[in-house]
Amino acid sequence: MNSIKNTARLAGFLYLALAALSAFGLVYVPSMIIVPGDAAATANNIVTSEPLFRLGFVSNLVAFTVNIFVALLLYKLLKPVNKSIASLMVILILIGLAIGMLNELNQFAALLILGADHLTAFTAVQSQALASLFLDLYEHGFTIAHIFWGLWLFPMGYLVFKSGFLPKVIGVLLIVAGLGYLTDFTLFFLFPGITVTVSNFTFVGEVVLIFWLLIKGVNVEQWEIRARKSART
Repeated sequence: MNSIKNTARLAGFLYLALAALSAFGLVYVPSMIIVPGDAAATANNIVTSEPLFRLGFVSNLVAFTVNIFVALLLYKLLKPVNKSIASLMVILILIGLAIGMLNELNQFAALLILGADHLTAFTAVQSQALASLFLDLYEHGFTIAHIFWGLWLFPMGYLVFKSGFLPKVIGVLLIVAGLGYLTDFTLFFLFPGITVTVSNFTFVGEVVLIFWLLIKGVNVEQWEIRARKSART
């Protein structure tokens, strides 16, 4: 009993840590560094706030790493519902995390270009433009990762909905959150004139799941019933 409760609460704690790290690296740091439409001001901010820029980069990598452990804990929690779908959930998020981690190199390339003494072939304006290009590539790569950050929420939402040991409404909200990520991807690449980030309004399911796991955990009796049924099949 205590084991699965502890698993649920650890998953909630790490999910919360992941959210905090992501908020810092993906929201706060860019808001302090990036000046939309102004490559020179952005470049100046990167150079003058290099420690903050580096910290944001590391924060993102740590967040992606923590997400691996969140996925594994959620797999342990949800596999009694359907092991195959739980495995699919983990595979989808691991693909998204691999894309996200590799994509961080595009962001770091902007700092390398602006701080490289050996790139004497480029003028300051050219270096700023090149750094801006890499930041644009980073944004595109980040949005591509949205595909898998959205898709993994579909099996997770389904498993939560079917579980019996977590509220069905959380499962529905997780699926809605997944749709938000996929909508962001679609709008970004097919309708670039629409600048709304839908996932900013649909992420509620993940927040509710985090605090439910932290505060309530799971219905242990129902989880054990599920686990016994799963063991017999």
